[in-house]
Amino acid sequence: MFKRIGLFILVNILVMVVANIVISLVVGFLGLGPTMTANGINYSTLMVICLVWGMAGSFVSLLISKWMAKRAYGVEIVSTTGPYGELVRKVHEFAKRAGIEKMPEVGIYHSPEINAFATGATKNSSMVAVSTGLLEKMNTDEAEGVLGHEVAHIANGDMVTLALVQGVVNAFVMFFARIATIAIDNLMRGNDDNGKGLGWIAYMVIYNVLYTVFSILAAPIVFGFSRYREYRADSGGATLAGKQKMIAALEALKRNYNNLDQFDDGIQRDSSVRAMQISSRMSWTEMFSTHPTLDKRIEKLKQLPV
Repeated sequence: MFKRIGLFILVNILVMVVANIVISLVVGFLGLGPTMTANGINYSTLMVICLVWGMAGSFVSLLISKWMAKRAYGVEIVSTTGPYGELVRKVHEFAKRAGIEKMPEVGIYHSPEINAFATGATKNSSMVAVSTGLLEKMNTDEAEGVLGHEVAHIANGDMVTLALVQGVVNAFVMFFARIATIAIDNLMRGNDDNGKGLGWIAYMVIYNVLYTVFSILAAPIVFGFSRYREYRADSGGATLAGKQKMIAALEALKRNYNNLDQFDDGIQRDSSVRAMQISSRMSWTEMFSTHPTLDKRIEKLKQLPV
């Protein structure tokens, strides 16, 4: 518990430090003024600040995602000479076929869940981690399908593209939440320049409420892109491991559906890692799910040319 809290605090401190440094540099370089002027909102400055803050969170998380995953999951890096040598060789074989120059690290984490994930800041600084539950409950062909899927995520640069999409969405959410809050504050002041407006506490409360609402409204954009990546990684996995092995992997996940995403170790998964998992439960509506249904993914694969 204390470990998870410490990692969370560390990430947020890094985000704040990086964002404040970059904002100072960019605003100074562009010669932008303060956010609020006598004429009202300086939209250029506000957009730059929101863009930096939005991107900072996504890219700091991306840069330390592999480090975070190793500690949060307790991932053990394995080699070609150890008991998991065949697993490592298979990942490296797929990576070479996918055109990845530097081989991904391969790790094992102890959990009954049937899952795997890929993470890392770039294609050449990546890691594929597999749960012991997956190795115990999947046969060789099914496991190879999963590995092909994860290597395809790396080859497609999905970690970076998701960070970009999430960062841009975060920036616009901040931007519109701030503008709406300022408008409400000005409305409360009326025509009296000396009016109290919302006050600092009410201002922050309303801003955070609006930020949450706009985040929910914008979430389908990120989730939609995430579902698209899953279809693309399935196709890539079929190319690397074979179409039938990729289908077999998804059918195995479907058979074990009740075991998916049950994290008995109590670890809070970081979003930059969770997005790379082979599967997840559907949310209350598909619009808010990071993964398409297994049935849809299997059907898409069946439609691919042999």
